[in-house]
This record gives sequence, C-alpha cells and structure tokens, in this order.
Amino acid sequence: MYDVSVTRTFVATHQLRYPDGTLEELHEHVWEVTVTYAGPALDATGLLVDFVPLAQRMDEILSVLHEQNLNHVRVFRNHSPSAEHVALYVAEQLVGFAGHGARLTCVAVVEAPGCVARYYPPGER
Repeated sequence: MYDVSVTRTFVATHQLRYPDGTLEELHEHVWEVTVTYAGPALDATGLLVDFVPLAQRMDEILSVLHEQNLNHVRVFRNHSPSAEHVALYVAEQLVGFAGHGARLTCVAVVEAPGCVARYYPPGER
C-alpha cells in the first residue's frame, strides 16, 4: 500500500457561531491543509498520484477561501466555518480527482500550531 500527501496553505479569518447564536471574536489563521491519497498500485509512470496536478487542484480549491472572511464564503453560509468544515469542503471538492485505484483517505486542517481537525471520507478509515 502506498500513500501520498500534499500540503498547501491559505490565510483567512473566521468567527465560530456558538449555540446561542453569538459569534466569537473575528480572528485570522494561516490554515494548513494536507490531503492524503492511498492505493495498492502505481501507474505506468511509477506514481500513485502526481504531486503537481494535485497541488494545482488544491490551490484552485483554496483560492476561494484565501484572504476571505470564511463566514462570508457561500459554502459556509449554513454552518460555522470550523476547521472540520474546511476539511469536509476540501474533501468534497476532490471527489473523482485521482484515478487508477487511488482514493482520498484523509484531509487534515491545521488551524493553529497543535490544533488539527481531520476528515476521513466514509469507508476510508
């Protein structure tokens, strides 16, 4: 079994919404997002997933979030822009990206040093 990970970053502000409807103070993070693919076989080039197109796709996905207040980004309109929801959003954008048996196994989002949220697509953990 092989796995391949690519990490990219973006800068954004956010405010979590508490159960009573109030918002925490607006604050900024340098978010670090790592996606991991796994699979049993390599392609004819000797790759599980090519780093370059994966990094480019991640940059496209994260460009929607970069230098934004995540509370104002459409995808987070109906729920708090937590690290967990950022991980889910990234995973949803990568559906169908890899071929030849590679599968997305984890999206990890570091919101601050030592604070990591991970999303494991169903059936992949």
